Amino acid sequence: MDWSIVVILVAFMVMSILLIHSAVATAPPKYAHLDKKMVINYILGFIAFFGMAFVNYRVLIKFYLYIFGAGILSLLFVKFFGGEVNGAQGWVTIPVIKLDVQPAELFKLILIITLSALLLRKYKLRLTFLRDVVPLSLVTFLPFALAMALNDIGNGLSYLVILLGMLWIGKMKYSHTLFILIILAVSLAVGIKSYVTYHDQIEKALSNSNKEHWLSRIDPWLLPEKASKKAVYHTKNASIAIASGGMFGQGYMKGAYTQTGRVPYTYADSIFVVAAEEFGFFGCSIMLLIYFIMIHRLILIALECRDRAGPLLIVGIVSMWLYQILENVGMFMGILPLTGITLPFISYGGSSLLINMACLGIAMSVKMHGQQNEDDLSVGRSGKAIARGKA
Repeated sequence: MDWSIVVILVAFMVMSILLIHSAVATAPPKYAHLDKKMVINYILGFIAFFGMAFVNYRVLIKFYLYIFGAGILSLLFVKFFGGEVNGAQGWVTIPVIKLDVQPAELFKLILIITLSALLLRKYKLRLTFLRDVVPLSLVTFLPFALAMALNDIGNGLSYLVILLGMLWIGKMKYSHTLFILIILAVSLAVGIKSYVTYHDQIEKALSNSNKEHWLSRIDPWLLPEKASKKAVYHTKNASIAIASGGMFGQGYMKGAYTQTGRVPYTYADSIFVVAAEEFGFFGCSIMLLIYFIMIHRLILIALECRDRAGPLLIVGIVSMWLYQILENVGMFMGILPLTGITLPFISYGGSSLLINMACLGIAMSVKMHGQQNEDDLSVGRSGKAIARGKA
């Protein structure tokens, strides 16, 4: 067990509870208890963390197909029966513990496990484009399409980031990497140009298909002059609040914007704004430094692991968190679109915290079990799993 990770989790817990307490201090009564609920979420999260740490991660790899199938079924279920929150469909409530679960959030971990299992079959071999990159992309595209159908842009994009990170560590050829990067850059440039040029037609099409929610996400980023006042209200006030924090902030629970309700969802998606306004650049730098230390520890665990499955899992987890951190911070500075992505371990949330804690538990499992021989998951050059020491 890497106890430095446990210390980091305790630090995140303290920061999260304090920031949520500040965020809901002047909020309506129905939000007043969220800081206390976050304590319960963290207790459940630590149970998930230690539980996953003592489970051999190779078991997850072995049963990846069943896990992937269950994840797809859960996405299909919430498509037809899930509730809607802030324009994104895909929530279901577990009645016994009254926990709101978002299967699209859970599927990030499922995708990491699935891609790790598939990449493990190419042990010590370079990935080919048609036989490896394309099939892995198709596996990722299925949940991506379902997430987009749920209006969940943030989680949908995170699937693509996870895929790119794991293809890179999976020994993709440099020529293929360059080709994919060029395709992505050209697609992004063409997409932005088309959106700006044909904005009115796109707006009409989205309105007709009941997807106006996408406009409120993209317009403030690309066309703030055409965005409605409601659409720019969030990002504009968040940017002002961040700037007003200065070097050392306005003081705990003294944020002029976050304490007066001018920044929405300060307890969840916008919690970085609370940290920036109340603790300034210095406080945010400390928070980001702790993220860096955690990611650095995870990379060291991946390097020390003797098998290939462990590093694949850790790279997928690190890719997911890097995207979430950069997206959450960037969207309130106007450099990235508003997607509703939470800040890992800090934002209020039940399912998101449990998934993140479980991911970190898997990383600890790699630390604890990664020095053992690969009894069940050794992979031959033929691409098929073979047993070692079991004649």
